[in-house]
Amino acid sequence: MADAQVVPSVDRRLGGTRLAGLVTDTAGRRPGYRALAQAIRTLLLDGRVPLHTRLPAERELAAALGVSRATVTAAYDLLRDSGFARSRRGASTWTELPEGRHPANVAAFAAEDGGGDVIDLAVAAPAAPEAELGAALAAAAARLPLHAPTAGYHPYGLPELRAAVAERFTRRGLPTLPDQVLITTGAQHALSLTLSLLGRPGDRVLVENPSYPNALDAIRRAGLRAAPVPVTDAGWDTALVESTLRQAAPRLAYLVPDFQNPTGALMAREQRVRILEAARATGTWLLVDETIADIALDVEPPAPFASLAPHGVAEQVVTVGSLSKSHWGGLRVGWVRAGSRLITELAMARVPADMATPVIEQLVALHLLEGIDGVLRQRLAALRASREALAAALARRLPGWRWQVPPGGLSLWVDLGAPVASALARAALARGVRVEGGGRFGADPGTHEHRLRLPYAVGPARLEEAVARLAAAAADDLAGPWAPPVAGDWVA
Repeated sequence: MADAQVVPSVDRRLGGTRLAGLVTDTAGRRPGYRALAQAIRTLLLDGRVPLHTRLPAERELAAALGVSRATVTAAYDLLRDSGFARSRRGASTWTELPEGRHPANVAAFAAEDGGGDVIDLAVAAPAAPEAELGAALAAAAARLPLHAPTAGYHPYGLPELRAAVAERFTRRGLPTLPDQVLITTGAQHALSLTLSLLGRPGDRVLVENPSYPNALDAIRRAGLRAAPVPVTDAGWDTALVESTLRQAAPRLAYLVPDFQNPTGALMAREQRVRILEAARATGTWLLVDETIADIALDVEPPAPFASLAPHGVAEQVVTVGSLSKSHWGGLRVGWVRAGSRLITELAMARVPADMATPVIEQLVALHLLEGIDGVLRQRLAALRASREALAAALARRLPGWRWQVPPGGLSLWVDLGAPVASALARAALARGVRVEGGGRFGADPGTHEHRLRLPYAVGPARLEEAVARLAAAAADDLAGPWAPPVAGDWVA
């Protein structure tokens, strides 16, 4: 490779022992050079090995695997020849992706869809509970005259809504005062505002891989550098999170511990405690996204992450949430829960951008929060039925696909068995189904191309039809067998 190619400034290094453990799970106890190259490529595409990671020296990996150095040399040569690695003379070998393999976001194809009966599975959010929303609008209208004589600017949020959010945190196990709550224009606003206040361009942010794409976009736009840690079908590797905190010393860590988007994984209590302790040692701010925490389908709703924080660490935890998943994304009301001093700084930082969240929406949210338990009972029952319908339709029509049923959340994280997600998403859109390929959720562009996120936020009948269309697209519009391709064989 030419010396002009860029070697990343973030030193992501993978040790020989660590990589040997990962590839033997994928390729067998003593892989040949082709199997070794295939295993490393699979780990890269799955996000378990980040893009631009320095691979172990050939001799080190050979010793860890118990194979000859020539086997590792041939495997690295195969990775370089197929575009999955690069080297410089006298330097190391780094993971890479072939040119042109950064998949497009399917949302960019929306304008091409010609209308008609399109089933939108690109958004993991339910429709509004119509009766409850109507009642909330009426209640808000009745309360509005009390606020109309005022200027209507509340940078911190309406006092009564702040009190309601604080009271719900307290009921969930995290004692909270109203001055520890800031009302925002949705959770995305809360995320962006917190990132801009706590981070500076060039700072590192630990992120899950895969993760919520709009949060990853906000991190990139803020000029922050992602330090990804994988979330697999088995969940989080806590030891890897701890080592990344120690070695990368990130300014922030963005986590979705409750029914993680897109995998649906739920972080265990002991993992949360260990991460809190590691963050205390490194001084890392923990930005915890609880937007999906209410969607507990098979387990008890988790307590707030910050409720486990020992004394002295709680001030490092910033929690964001909203009503978008429990109620409706069209109601742009979210919040930040943090220390009162940070809440004041966030309120001051927001004023130049948006002044305050609209009063009428906050009044609607106040009424909805008062009746949230009843809404959730109905919503969770409907989501369980939709999840069951989606899983049954996939098993019947696409038996080669694999997934795990998550204990909560709004989607299945489906393994297609081959890196064809972008091509399938384009083919599905032509048949009237909008889906997001796994690459949209990767901390490194181009990874997770063998995955689809399939939400079950719509009704069972629509999901049955969506799967039928996906099956037709897979059968008729994708050339070649549905199996991992050989080196250099890519599906566009």
